[in-house]
Amino acid sequence: MGNVFGKKSKPPKQPAITEQDRAILQLKQQRDRLTQNRRRIESQLEREREVAKQLLKNGQKDRALLLLRKKKMLESQLDKSENILENVERMTHDLEFAQVQVDVVHSLKQGNDALKKMNELLKLEDIEKLMEDSREAVEYQNEVSNLLSGGLSRVDEEDVEAELDELIRREESADISRLPDIPHHREQRPVVSPTRTKQRVAIEAD
Repeated sequence: MGNVFGKKSKPPKQPAITEQDRAILQLKQQRDRLTQNRRRIESQLEREREVAKQLLKNGQKDRALLLLRKKKMLESQLDKSENILENVERMTHDLEFAQVQVDVVHSLKQGNDALKKMNELLKLEDIEKLMEDSREAVEYQNEVSNLLSGGLSRVDEEDVEAELDELIRREESADISRLPDIPHHREQRPVVSPTRTKQRVAIEAD
Protein backbone atom coordinates (compact mmCIF):
# COMPACT_ATOMS: atom_id res chain seq x y z
CA MET A 1 0.00 0.00 0.00
CA GLY A 2 1.14 3.49 -0.71
CA ASN A 3 1.63 6.08 1.90
CA VAL A 4 -1.78 7.50 2.87
CA PHE A 5 -0.38 10.89 3.68
CA GLY A 6 1.70 11.18 0.52
CA LYS A 7 5.43 11.19 0.18
CA LYS A 8 7.61 11.64 3.18
CA SER A 9 9.35 14.95 3.27
CA LYS A 10 13.10 14.67 3.04
CA PRO A 11 15.02 15.69 6.15
CA PRO A 12 16.94 18.93 5.80
CA LYS A 13 20.43 18.46 4.48
CA GLN A 14 23.04 18.74 7.22
CA PRO A 15 25.82 21.23 6.53
CA ALA A 16 29.18 19.66 5.80
CA ILE A 17 31.70 19.73 8.63
CA THR A 18 34.85 21.51 7.53
CA GLU A 19 38.41 21.27 8.81
CA GLN A 20 37.92 24.64 10.49
CA ASP A 21 34.91 23.27 12.39
CA ARG A 22 36.96 20.30 13.62
CA ALA A 23 39.82 22.56 14.67
CA ILE A 24 37.48 24.86 16.59
CA LEU A 25 35.86 21.87 18.30
CA GLN A 26 39.24 20.47 19.37
CA LEU A 27 40.37 23.84 20.69
CA LYS A 28 37.20 24.20 22.74
CA GLN A 29 37.69 20.72 24.17
CA GLN A 30 41.26 21.62 25.13
CA ARG A 31 39.99 24.85 26.68
CA ASP A 32 37.47 22.92 28.79
CA ARG A 33 40.14 20.47 30.01
CA LEU A 34 42.52 23.31 30.87
CA THR A 35 39.77 25.09 32.75
CA GLN A 36 39.00 21.98 34.77
CA ASN A 37 42.70 21.45 35.51
CA ARG A 38 43.07 25.04 36.70
CA ARG A 39 40.13 24.69 39.07
CA ARG A 40 41.59 21.43 40.41
CA ILE A 41 44.99 23.06 41.03
CA GLU A 42 43.43 26.11 42.68
CA SER A 43 41.40 23.87 44.97
CA GLN A 44 44.50 21.78 45.81
CA LEU A 45 46.56 24.89 46.55
CA GLU A 46 43.93 26.14 48.97
CA ARG A 47 43.90 22.82 50.83
CA GLU A 48 47.71 22.59 51.03
CA ARG A 49 47.94 26.14 52.32
CA GLU A 50 45.61 25.26 55.15
CA VAL A 51 47.55 22.02 55.84
CA ALA A 52 50.84 23.95 55.93
CA LYS A 53 49.38 26.33 58.51
CA GLN A 54 48.28 23.43 60.65
CA LEU A 55 51.71 21.76 60.41
CA LEU A 56 53.41 24.95 61.59
CA LYS A 57 51.07 25.11 64.55
CA ASN A 58 51.96 21.52 65.38
CA GLY A 59 55.67 22.28 65.17
CA GLN A 60 56.21 20.18 62.07
CA LYS A 61 58.24 22.80 60.23
CA ASP A 62 60.02 20.36 57.86
CA ARG A 63 56.76 18.88 56.60
CA ALA A 64 55.27 22.33 56.26
CA LEU A 65 58.30 23.43 54.20
CA LEU A 66 57.98 20.38 51.97
CA LEU A 67 54.30 21.10 51.46
CA LEU A 68 55.01 24.73 50.58
CA ARG A 69 57.55 23.61 47.94
CA LYS A 70 54.92 21.37 46.43
CA LYS A 71 52.54 24.29 46.54
CA LYS A 72 55.10 26.43 44.68
CA MET A 73 55.37 23.82 41.91
CA LEU A 74 51.58 23.70 41.60
CA GLU A 75 51.47 27.49 41.32
CA SER A 76 54.05 27.29 38.51
CA GLN A 77 51.90 24.71 36.77
CA LEU A 78 48.89 26.97 37.27
CA ASP A 79 50.69 29.88 35.60
CA LYS A 80 51.64 27.70 32.65
CA SER A 81 48.09 26.41 32.44
CA GLU A 82 46.77 29.99 32.46
CA ASN A 83 49.11 30.94 29.60
CA ILE A 84 48.11 27.89 27.57
CA LEU A 85 44.44 28.56 28.24
CA GLU A 86 44.83 32.15 27.13
CA ASN A 87 46.51 31.05 23.90
CA VAL A 88 43.83 28.45 23.23
CA GLU A 89 41.04 30.97 23.77
CA ARG A 90 42.78 33.50 21.51
CA MET A 91 43.29 30.91 18.79
CA THR A 92 39.68 29.76 19.09
CA HIS A 93 38.49 33.33 18.78
CA ASP A 94 40.75 34.03 15.80
CA LEU A 95 39.68 30.87 14.04
CA GLU A 96 35.98 31.58 14.58
CA PHE A 97 36.43 35.16 13.40
CA ALA A 98 38.33 33.95 10.33
CA GLN A 99 35.48 31.57 9.56
CA VAL A 100 33.01 34.46 9.85
CA GLN A 101 35.17 36.47 7.45
CA VAL A 102 35.17 33.57 4.99
CA ASP A 103 31.37 33.37 5.21
CA VAL A 104 31.09 37.11 4.69
CA VAL A 105 33.39 37.01 1.67
CA HIS A 106 31.42 34.09 0.25
CA SER A 107 28.15 35.98 0.75
CA LEU A 108 29.64 39.07 -0.88
CA LYS A 109 30.78 36.98 -3.84
CA GLN A 110 27.30 35.49 -4.23
CA GLY A 111 25.77 38.94 -3.99
CA ASN A 112 28.21 40.30 -6.56
CA ASP A 113 27.42 37.44 -8.96
CA ALA A 114 23.68 38.02 -8.51
CA LEU A 115 24.17 41.75 -9.13
CA LYS A 116 26.09 41.03 -12.34
CA LYS A 117 23.26 38.82 -13.58
CA MET A 118 20.73 41.55 -12.79
CA ASN A 119 22.88 44.08 -14.66
CA GLU A 120 22.97 41.74 -17.65
CA LEU A 121 19.17 41.60 -17.63
CA LEU A 122 18.88 45.37 -17.28
CA LYS A 123 21.11 46.66 -20.06
CA LEU A 124 21.93 50.34 -20.13
CA GLU A 125 20.54 50.76 -23.65
CA ASP A 126 17.22 49.21 -22.64
CA ILE A 127 16.98 51.44 -19.58
CA GLU A 128 17.74 54.55 -21.63
CA LYS A 129 15.10 53.59 -24.22
CA LEU A 130 12.58 52.90 -21.47
CA MET A 131 13.30 56.27 -19.87
CA GLU A 132 12.94 58.01 -23.24
CA ASP A 133 9.63 56.26 -23.94
CA SER A 134 8.41 57.18 -20.49
CA ARG A 135 9.43 60.81 -20.99
CA GLU A 136 7.60 61.01 -24.32
CA ALA A 137 4.51 59.39 -22.80
CA VAL A 138 4.54 61.89 -19.95
CA GLU A 139 4.92 64.81 -22.33
CA TYR A 140 2.04 63.56 -24.48
CA GLN A 141 -0.14 63.10 -21.42
CA ASN A 142 0.69 66.62 -20.29
CA GLU A 143 -0.31 67.98 -23.68
CA VAL A 144 -3.62 66.13 -23.55
CA SER A 145 -4.23 67.34 -20.01
CA ASN A 146 -3.51 70.92 -21.04
CA LEU A 147 -5.95 70.64 -23.91
CA LEU A 148 -8.70 69.21 -21.73
CA SER A 149 -8.16 71.75 -18.99
CA GLY A 150 -8.15 74.70 -21.38
CA GLY A 151 -4.52 75.40 -20.91
CA LEU A 152 -4.03 76.90 -24.40
CA SER A 153 -2.71 80.38 -24.88
CA ARG A 154 -4.74 83.12 -26.54
CA VAL A 155 -2.82 82.70 -29.79
CA ASP A 156 -3.46 78.95 -29.74
CA GLU A 157 -7.16 79.53 -29.13
CA GLU A 158 -7.31 81.91 -32.11
CA ASP A 159 -5.56 79.37 -34.30
CA VAL A 160 -7.99 76.65 -33.21
CA GLU A 161 -11.03 78.86 -33.89
CA ALA A 162 -9.63 79.84 -37.30
CA GLU A 163 -9.09 76.18 -38.14
CA LEU A 164 -12.66 75.42 -37.05
CA ASP A 165 -14.04 78.22 -39.25
CA GLU A 166 -12.05 76.89 -42.19
CA LEU A 167 -13.48 73.41 -41.67
CA ILE A 168 -17.02 74.86 -41.53
CA ARG A 169 -16.50 76.77 -44.80
CA ARG A 170 -15.19 73.66 -46.49
CA GLU A 171 -18.17 71.63 -45.34
CA GLU A 172 -20.60 74.29 -46.54
CA SER A 173 -18.88 74.44 -49.91
CA ALA A 174 -19.03 70.67 -50.16
CA ASP A 175 -22.80 70.69 -49.35
CA ILE A 176 -23.48 73.31 -51.99
CA SER A 177 -21.58 71.36 -54.63
CA ARG A 178 -23.72 68.30 -53.90
CA LEU A 179 -27.10 70.11 -54.61
CA PRO A 180 -28.88 69.25 -57.99
CA ASP A 181 -28.77 71.76 -60.83
CA ILE A 182 -31.86 74.05 -61.22
CA PRO A 183 -33.30 74.02 -64.84
CA HIS A 184 -33.24 77.41 -66.56
CA HIS A 185 -36.34 76.83 -68.91
CA ARG A 186 -39.78 75.62 -67.92
CA GLU A 187 -41.32 72.68 -69.73
CA GLN A 188 -43.72 73.91 -72.52
CA ARG A 189 -47.15 72.34 -72.15
CA PRO A 190 -49.68 72.44 -75.04
CA VAL A 191 -52.54 74.94 -74.67
CA VAL A 192 -55.95 73.27 -74.91
CA SER A 193 -58.93 75.33 -76.04
CA PRO A 194 -61.96 75.24 -73.70
CA THR A 195 -64.31 74.72 -76.63
CA ARG A 196 -62.39 71.69 -77.87
CA THR A 197 -62.40 70.34 -74.35
CA LYS A 198 -66.20 70.55 -74.14
CA GLN A 199 -66.62 68.90 -77.54
CA ARG A 200 -64.35 65.99 -76.46
CA VAL A 201 -66.31 65.52 -73.23
CA ALA A 202 -69.63 65.48 -75.23
CA ILE A 203 -68.33 62.92 -77.66
CA GLU A 204 -67.09 60.66 -74.84
CA ALA A 205 -70.52 60.97 -73.19
CA ASP A 206 -72.37 59.69 -76.37
